[in-house]
Amino acid sequence: MFKYVTFRSGVALVLSLLISTIIGRKIIDKLQKAQIGEVVRDLGLEGQLSKKGTPTMGGIIIIISILLPVLLLARLDNVYILLMLIATIWLGTLGFADDYIKVFRKDKDGLRGWFKIIAQVGLGLIVGGVLFFSPDVVIRPNQEVVRNDFVEEVAIHSESRKSVETTIPFLKNNNFDYESLVGFMGKHKKEAACVVFILIAIFIITAVSNGANLTDGLDGLAAGSSAIIGVALGILAYMSSHVNFASYLNIMYIPGCEELVVYAAAFIGATVGFLWYNSHPAQVFMGDTGSLMLGGIIGVFAIMIRKELLLPILCGVFLVETLSVMIQVTWFKYTKKKYGEGRRVFRMTPIHHHFQKAGDGSINSLMKWPVRVIPESKIVVRFWIVGIILAVLTIVTLKMR
Repeated sequence: MFKYVTFRSGVALVLSLLISTIIGRKIIDKLQKAQIGEVVRDLGLEGQLSKKGTPTMGGIIIIISILLPVLLLARLDNVYILLMLIATIWLGTLGFADDYIKVFRKDKDGLRGWFKIIAQVGLGLIVGGVLFFSPDVVIRPNQEVVRNDFVEEVAIHSESRKSVETTIPFLKNNNFDYESLVGFMGKHKKEAACVVFILIAIFIITAVSNGANLTDGLDGLAAGSSAIIGVALGILAYMSSHVNFASYLNIMYIPGCEELVVYAAAFIGATVGFLWYNSHPAQVFMGDTGSLMLGGIIGVFAIMIRKELLLPILCGVFLVETLSVMIQVTWFKYTKKKYGEGRRVFRMTPIHHHFQKAGDGSINSLMKWPVRVIPESKIVVRFWIVGIILAVLTIVTLKMR
C-alpha cells in the first residue's frame, strides 16, 4: 500500500491532523508558562484588547506537524521533497528568530526588514538554482494535436527534457518558456534564462511569504486560507504527475512531483489541525514562525509544479491584503506631500482590519463601506469563501482558453 501516493497522502493528512491537535495543547501550555504572549497595541478594533497575552509562536505546531509525516511517508531521495523540507525549516527558522526578538527582546519591529529579504533571497537562490541545474528536475511538455482546425487530443512528449517552461493561464498554447524573454542573448540565452528563472523564484517566494505574513491578523484567517490553497496545489501536483490527467488538463507532465502530494496532504492537515486552537477566539497565534513559512512554502511549491503564474488568482486573498497596504501607504504619502496632511483609502490596512473599523466618521477614508463593524469570525469565514472560489477558479482556468 505504501507504494501508492494516494495511500501515503491520506495517512500523511490524518497523521498531521492528529499531531497538530495532540501536541498543540502541550506546546500552548509551554508557551504560556514561558510567558510568550502577544503584545497588542490599542488600534480601536473590536475585541482586540482581549487578545493580549495570547501565546504566539504557534507556528512551531505547524512545522512539527508537517515535518514528521513527510519524513515518515515521503521519499527522501526525491529532489522536490528535499527542497520543500529545506524551505520549511529555512523560513520557519527565519520567522522564529523574528518572533524571538519581538517577545524576548521586547522589540516590536523584530528582525530588520533587510535581514528578512536576504534570507528570502537566499532561499530563492537555492530553489531556483537546484530546479535549473538538477538532472532530476525534468518535464515532458504537452502538445495539442490539431486536425481540421479542431483540437482532437493533447499528447504528452515521450522524452523528458530540462526546461524553464511554465504554465500560463487563459492562453490556448499555455506553455511559456522563460528563455523566450532573453532570446536576444543569442548563444548565451541559456545562462540568461537561468538568471531570469532564479530572479522570478526569488520574487515569488518573497512576495507570497510576505503576503501571508500580512494576512495573519485575524483568528484563523492565514491558517484557513493556506489550507484552501494547499488543497488546490495538491490537486495540481497530482494532475501534473499523472500522464493521463496532465493530458486531459493540457498541462505538462512532471516526473517525480507526485511526492509533493504527500507534502501537500501534510500541509493541509497541519493547517487545519492548527485551526483547532487558532479559530476564533484563538488560544494561540502562529506568529511570523508560521505565517512567513506558510507563504514561502506555497511559493516554492507552485514554482516546482510550474504553476507560479497561477498564484495571483490562487493567492488572491494574500494579493489583496498586500495591495491594500501598498495603496494605503502610497496614497498617504502622496496626499501628505500635496495637501500637507495624509489621507487614507481604507480605514486601516491590511484590508481585513478595515472591516473591523466602524464608519463613525472618526477616520476620513475614501472607502466608506461598511458602515457598521463586521464581527471578526464573519470576516474570516467570508475571506475563506473568497479563497475557495479563487482555488476553484485557478483549476478551472486550465480549461478556459
